[in-house]
Amino acid sequence: MSWSGYAPQVGCELEEKERFWSELDEVMESIPTGERVVIGADFNGHVGEGNRGDEEVMGKFGVKERNLEGQMVVDFAKRMDMAVVNTYFQKREEHRMTYKSGGRRTQVDYILCRRGNLKEISDCKVVVGESVARQHRMVVCRMTLLVCKTTRSKIEIEKKTKWWKLKKEECCEEFRQKLRQALGGQVVLPDDWETTAEVIRETGRKVLGVSSGRRKEDKETWWWNEEVQDSILRKRLAKKKWDMDRTEENRQEYKELQRRVKREVSKAKQKAYDELYIRLDTREGQKDLYRLARQRD
Repeated sequence: MSWSGYAPQVGCELEEKERFWSELDEVMESIPTGERVVIGADFNGHVGEGNRGDEEVMGKFGVKERNLEGQMVVDFAKRMDMAVVNTYFQKREEHRMTYKSGGRRTQVDYILCRRGNLKEISDCKVVVGESVARQHRMVVCRMTLLVCKTTRSKIEIEKKTKWWKLKKEECCEEFRQKLRQALGGQVVLPDDWETTAEVIRETGRKVLGVSSGRRKEDKETWWWNEEVQDSILRKRLAKKKWDMDRTEENRQEYKELQRRVKREVSKAKQKAYDELYIRLDTREGQKDLYRLARQRD
């Protein structure tokens, strides 16, 4: 978020100046702490050269002596945990003077940002020859936004009851007993099917459990064979051996098994695809293809 401002001039009443800073405080306090803020304004004050005692909010490269109005800028920066960007970059005097009128040259225009975002600004200076008003010259800064990568959250899917466990006789028998208890010992089901169905579902969740609700990545492993599985197992064992004892011999063994796994996987894939293409040319292969299309549909 960027803001621009214009502070009262040096000759204005102190009450007017204090009102300006009070209103600017309110604006800053209304902005969430984590949001970036950049203020570019004619503050009509001199923060001065050097930063002794104010190192946390400004650098050494201001201009001239600090005056009352410049002290108000520094105090505001301290209150809001901000930094006076202009003063952190060592430039020729010509590239620090923001105001020029006749023989008078000074610095009254400043760019402020949150102290935590100061590391994102790589340069700040006055553009010589460019003016935004009759006497004021353009102040620019180069800011590189550091965008944090957001991790994709796991896609939640519906948690399903593990009904397939009923294939096991012990699970099936436990489910029957729990269901009879939930139905009050009745052998015949009640007429209200909706109530009965909910009792069955709830009993199934308690007895059989539910899935995690996380989508598992599909792995293309239909072409795996015993040779591939054996090579992968030996590679994993070699990796553990190398992790425990980082000798050159163990490293070479692991690298060799890595290359062997790649060769075995390539051969297994080629063989599986060759067999698939041959099968697709047969009547049985055509039936498989239609069956697969119906399942996908």
